[in-house]
Amino acid sequence: MTYRIYLTIVCISFLQGLQYGPSPVLKQISDHFPDVSTSMVQMLITGPSLVGMICALASGVLVTKISKKQLLLAASLISGISGVLPLFADSFWLLFGCRIVYGFALGLATALNTAVVAEWFEGDARVKAMGIQAASVGAGMAVTSAGAGFLGAAVFTNSYFIHTIGFICFILILITLPDTGRAVQTEGEKIQINGRVVVIALLGLLEFMFLITFTTNISMHLTGELAGDVKASGNLTSIFSIAQIIIGLVLASITKVTKKATLPVAMCSFVLGAALLVWFPSNFAMLCAGAVLCGFSQGVFIPTAMVEEANAVPPVAAAMASGVFTCGTCSGQLLSPVVLNTAAGLIFGEVTTSGVYTAAAGGMILSAVLCAFVMLRKTK
Repeated sequence: MTYRIYLTIVCISFLQGLQYGPSPVLKQISDHFPDVSTSMVQMLITGPSLVGMICALASGVLVTKISKKQLLLAASLISGISGVLPLFADSFWLLFGCRIVYGFALGLATALNTAVVAEWFEGDARVKAMGIQAASVGAGMAVTSAGAGFLGAAVFTNSYFIHTIGFICFILILITLPDTGRAVQTEGEKIQINGRVVVIALLGLLEFMFLITFTTNISMHLTGELAGDVKASGNLTSIFSIAQIIIGLVLASITKVTKKATLPVAMCSFVLGAALLVWFPSNFAMLCAGAVLCGFSQGVFIPTAMVEEANAVPPVAAAMASGVFTCGTCSGQLLSPVVLNTAAGLIFGEVTTSGVYTAAAGGMILSAVLCAFVMLRKTK
């Protein structure tokens, strides 16, 4: 049974990974639709977060009306249908609208992934399961990014076929996940959140507001011989994802060393990665190193924060707690293009990818200091 749940977690994580499907072809989309602003093109990745945020919060109530399995099956179908629909018309706004619809699936998948882990695992087994979740999210991003980059190398619209992953996940979840019915509240276990949940969610907002810049800017950041290379940007996003896979598999060992400093250490990893991206935009080897460090940041931060959230509430409230955290991370992604493009323009006089990465690194340093204070205060 354990391995069936692990496979379910992998499927849910692949649904989440589809958020980054457009990443390798953002430049091609921007060139194809010259009248559309760069920030709007970047919102093909961050836009689903708006709907995802609302849907994730609603999932805390939805699980009392509809079983987790039924909700995840719906998320799978939404992912598949919304992903391939833009193939039928050459319209940016159809593409954008479908990405927003995909946000429903993203919100459900993100919130329910943690809820499934909380329902089936406890203690150290929960940490291990969250590590597997982080690894599979990384795998989902790697497959999605590399696959989309490969499919869209000649014609960017072919990258949309990567969303057939949604249909595959539908079949696997149907087979592997037991239907445990609707969540039931009792006197001792009610669906409610506490201050700890909100604080971790706010840290998630900061982490993702800066971290998402890697994905939204990497295809436009490459210079020299790498400029406009779809495969190179796809490979870098895949390396970012592979780093998450590796880190997720050894997460339990890492947290034993870093203890309460795990979250701020993850934030500092992005700062180092962003520095390499700024300094070496035409050096593929150094860009790969930067991608690894950025992937380490997400691979450590997300599962560790999710465990903090799940441990702060009873299992029946896990979906709600996860929804609040998802709300934080989605808000960060949604705000990222506007906040950081504006910040880069104000600081450097123009908006460039190097300016955005520099602003993101500065913001993450301040966030890491705040995070360290929060975690140290908890320890005391």
